[in-house]
Amino acid sequence: MIYPKIPLAQSVIEIFKAKGIHHIVISPGSRNAPLTIGFSNQQETFKCYSIADERCAAFFALGMAQQLNQPVAVVCTSGSALLNYYPAVAEAFYSQIPLIIVSADRPQSKIDIGDGQTIRQENVFANHSLYNANLTEYASNENDIKINVAIHEAIVKKGPTHINVPFEEPLYDLVTELSVEPKLLPYENEVNDFFLDKKFIENWNFAAKKLILVGELKPNSIENSIIEKLAKDDSVVVLTEKTSNLHHETFIDTIDTLITPFSDENFKDFQPDILVTFGGMVVSKRVKAFLRKYKPKEHWHIDELRAYDTYGSLSEHFQTNPNSFFKQLLIDKNSLVSNYKPTYSAVNQLRKEKHSKYVAEIPFSDFKVFEFVSQHLPKDIQLQVSNSSAIRYLQLVDIDTSIEVFCNRGTSGIDGSTSTAIGAALQYDKPTIFITGDISFFYDSNALWNNYIPKNFKIILINNSGGGIFRILPGHQETEVFNTFFETSHQLNASHLAKMFGFNYFDAKDEKSLENKWQSFINQNNIPSILEIFTPEKINDKILINYFKS
Repeated sequence: MIYPKIPLAQSVIEIFKAKGIHHIVISPGSRNAPLTIGFSNQQETFKCYSIADERCAAFFALGMAQQLNQPVAVVCTSGSALLNYYPAVAEAFYSQIPLIIVSADRPQSKIDIGDGQTIRQENVFANHSLYNANLTEYASNENDIKINVAIHEAIVKKGPTHINVPFEEPLYDLVTELSVEPKLLPYENEVNDFFLDKKFIENWNFAAKKLILVGELKPNSIENSIIEKLAKDDSVVVLTEKTSNLHHETFIDTIDTLITPFSDENFKDFQPDILVTFGGMVVSKRVKAFLRKYKPKEHWHIDELRAYDTYGSLSEHFQTNPNSFFKQLLIDKNSLVSNYKPTYSAVNQLRKEKHSKYVAEIPFSDFKVFEFVSQHLPKDIQLQVSNSSAIRYLQLVDIDTSIEVFCNRGTSGIDGSTSTAIGAALQYDKPTIFITGDISFFYDSNALWNNYIPKNFKIILINNSGGGIFRILPGHQETEVFNTFFETSHQLNASHLAKMFGFNYFDAKDEKSLENKWQSFINQNNIPSILEIFTPEKINDKILINYFKS
């Protein structure tokens, strides 16, 4: 076996091996050579991936961890390379995804003396990491303990940790035997028994209007018996989003379509006595505005780790998982008479009828494309979605319940959506389709500089020549300043990128060409493919605004 000669590098690698950290994403560099040599020469233990762009590398690792539900490590050289990991670190922090950042560094004596690629790396992610292991230059029990803790925190608290490893030259020397025997700490994950106080059960049973709002959630997270009990209770309205991956015919997953046309009187009637939330971040800005203005009497949040007071009314944080909570909450059959669900189920049905009529009449546009795509997506796939307009349009259309939906909603940034989708696709055993807008796609185009893209990976790129969402937001004016600095108008297309990175390329410019190209695009599974759909630049905002008015 070949090992790096530097004992500290040996310690990092051997502890990772012992703790079951098998997936290592490496950004090529020199200072991290001892780690690269060590990880890549143990192929029976570590699966290593080489991603040159550090920002892409970190999001690629995040996508893998999203699907694996276990930590993935990203390894980089010293200096500015490390800073490029930060967007993915923040996303992992807010999305509760385990990610371990391992950065090579110069020894402390070389910092701030004018050497190249030396920055103050210690604690650089302090505001968005769960633990920062600042190692000293030589192998020691103290360093080993810090490495152990960094791994444990990422697993137990579900988020990013940072291990900063200083190396002195020479960096490339090899040995055939280990010179260290690292200290290993036992893995401890305290599981506290959860008991729900009877007063909450009583409050629940006496409340005539109970609203459950579900954020981002892994598929199959909630047991069917709980879903059925909630569905049968007329005093319960369940609002979900596409990223909730939670389905029942009585649940409402087009929140904005339901509530946007409400009058003040409607909002007051819809105002819940009890709001129960679980899952990750919520996409809908409109439901947030509603709940902040028309606050529930009680807001209960269910999460084993965190509770954000998103609506300014948080009254209780239940530190458990939703299954455990609802099993204790729903022990009695609720005999309360309520018209809460029947009323809004009827409203929702009316909205669906008007939706179908409206989208049948609108011209070719972003909305028309999302309606077409949602109706023609294959079943049993993973759907990765970029932020901004793409994820918001998806909330307005119906998709098959066999489709699993993911989006980087931790920070809601556009910066790493493509990289995340590719990393996720690599660890998913079914086909992956990624839906993205043009600005997000071009922003993260280095994601395609990647040798691990599955052959059946597909990108649906909706190109409306700019950041169309800014036309919908307040303040839109048709000026050169707006077009240049907000909307970012452009005339780019993805055809040359597709050719450079070895993707099959399809394009569509109207409804007929989209219909004609669709099956060829969907059936192509031997080469990664891009379908670029060109939509008008200046009518999408009016079509969306008129949709809610109608």
